[in-house]
Amino acid sequence: MSLPRAWVAWSSGKDSAWALREVQRAGEVEVVGLLTTVTSEFGRVSMHAVREALLDQQAERLGLPCRKVRIPWPCPNEAYEREMERALAEASAAGVSRVVFGDLFLPDVRAYREAKLAGTGIEPLFPLWGRDTARLARDMLDGGLEATLTCVDPRRLGREHAGRAFDAALLDALPAGVDPCGENGEFHTFVSAGPMFREPVRVVAGEVVEREGFVFADLKPAEVVAG
Repeated sequence: MSLPRAWVAWSSGKDSAWALREVQRAGEVEVVGLLTTVTSEFGRVSMHAVREALLDQQAERLGLPCRKVRIPWPCPNEAYEREMERALAEASAAGVSRVVFGDLFLPDVRAYREAKLAGTGIEPLFPLWGRDTARLARDMLDGGLEATLTCVDPRRLGREHAGRAFDAALLDALPAGVDPCGENGEFHTFVSAGPMFREPVRVVAGEVVEREGFVFADLKPAEVVAG
């Protein structure tokens, strides 16, 4: 009997990567693709601000195709939902019956996802849900995950953390009240290595800029810089 086919809601960050790892280890679904929102005007993963070229490298090293949901900037919610519904219809037509999310503990986010998938024939999976995030962050590092902070909310975490490695030193230095996995929006990451990858994605740090109240670190493919 074949396993249910699944896409992973891929943000380019550590939580979606670890969610992929967990469902791969459990062996209860067959992951056949990624689902990622890309802001068309910038050619970057939405909110994480990761270059599309790096997203492509992640997908190649995961051995999975990526269905990019292209949205405008600024993007009204109805436009986002329209494009996402189109992508999910494609998924269903391709036999996908599960979507894996890396959400950790925000009930309103989970409820929104469940509501949007209701009636589509696609079931949401939350393999990381409810885990202690301090322990989870350490488990990721112990498991070989490597990531970089690409977006920081300076109202919650110092802007100097943009571009910093997600590592034990960072976790030790986080101020009280900042979630170790950044689940409250304190920071977002780009994952470049880990057990889910065939080989690492090599990046170098670029410019750090502030836009619309957030601080972004621009990561670049290492071979582009070298060339």
